[in-house]
Amino acid sequence: MSLAGRTALITGSIGGIGNATARALARDGCKVMLHGLEPLDVAEAARAALATETGVEVGLHRADLAQPDQIEALVKHTETTLGPIDILVNNAVFRHLSPVEDFPLEAWSQAVAVNLTAPFILTKLVMAGMKARRWGRIINMSSNYGTTATINRVDYCATKAGILGLTRGVALEGLPFGVTCNAICPGATLTPNAERQLQQRMAASGLSREETVIQFLTERQPSRRFIEPADVAELIHFLCGHAAREMTGTPISIDGGWLAI
Repeated sequence: MSLAGRTALITGSIGGIGNATARALARDGCKVMLHGLEPLDVAEAARAALATETGVEVGLHRADLAQPDQIEALVKHTETTLGPIDILVNNAVFRHLSPVEDFPLEAWSQAVAVNLTAPFILTKLVMAGMKARRWGRIINMSSNYGTTATINRVDYCATKAGILGLTRGVALEGLPFGVTCNAICPGATLTPNAERQLQQRMAASGLSREETVIQFLTERQPSRRFIEPADVAELIHFLCGHAAREMTGTPISIDGGWLAI
């Protein structure tokens, strides 16, 4: 069944997994609201490119997800310009790298606000409409670090674990109404953030890019290949479709064998 005529709101969707997801849904006829805090010219270029490529309506909003009033404005703008929100993809993320004893309280609060509270507020704002229409898809971006852990990223591990609890609770509430809620747990993905880490490692070690990638991935991902954002996007696209109507409350890993170790 096509998603033509549906409306999707995808946070953190100017680049990376979020933008790949927007492209996958738009290619199936879904209207899309892009979101992100990138410079306006960069964000508008992404919006225009997607609209031109797919021929669907594509909007743009630059809400600060740490501010509840701006989250409300994001939802209102989406529904006013594109229609009721049928698909919500909570993808935006904030992270800070620091040992826990040095971790700034401000960074912790920002991570909780963006990574956990914002998905809660967005879900709260769209859930009643989805229930009334008896159809909805909520997809939360968690991580393998939601079920495992690593050093110097306590905010990320904690909030991604919290997202799994939010997903399960929302899934059970949506069951009688045709509203599903799932969590995606990607392994190491070649996002702009991962690219920055690679560049830093290359500069520090003097290794080639290929050598740096292998070193980076050997620590966690047996495939020694980055997960492609487009592959994560296709998984999300599948979860929005008819065949996934009985999949709900589930953390789904796409991780090159990470959790098999």
